[in-house]
Amino acid sequence: QLQLVESGGGLVQPGGSLRLSCTVSGFTLDYYAIGWFRQAPGKEREGVACSSNSGDNTNYADSVKGRFTISRDNGKNTVYLQMNSLKPEDTGVYYCAADPLRPMLLDLSRFRFGSWGQGTQVTVSS
Repeated sequence: QLQLVESGGGLVQPGGSLRLSCTVSGFTLDYYAIGWFRQAPGKEREGVACSSNSGDNTNYADSVKGRFTISRDNGKNTVYLQMNSLKPEDTGVYYCAADPLRPMLLDLSRFRFGSWGQGTQVTVSS
């Protein structure tokens, strides 16, 4: 059974950093593109970053470029999201998601991802 579990969220002050992890089971990470998404209260879920199956290619939303980095260790079945210079507007529930059908596509549309984790809360506040 395909499963994704996010961890690493928490409360951080503006300007701080967090590293989120997405650990997968039930499938081989090598064949899947992985995306990170976030959802703030009252807002739609938005794509933040995407990694191709190999990790060689990545894509970021304009709002996080230069601050967030997606990476993966396929041997550990884990994908990471390093978040630096955090801002209050980065607050939300962060989700990871898997797309097995288009492993090299870097599109951040949430509709292409069929499997999702339960999310981890990130709060940026002083």
